[in-house]
Amino acid sequence: MASKYPMFGLRIPTELRDKLKYIADYNGRSMNKEIEQLIIRHVDEFEKAHGKINQD
Repeated sequence: MASKYPMFGLRIPTELRDKLKYIADYNGRSMNKEIEQLIIRHVDEFEKAHGKINQD
């Protein structure tokens, strides 16, 4: 089944990728979902500090 979400490539150092994989496994997530959660948290924190981002 094709995903409804757009693809996004990410280049990071191997050591950082390995650490992210460890954390994702620890949290019972895929690396993709772990990154998604980190981005969601970052956007939420930004909006709390600077106001809601409007995408008009």
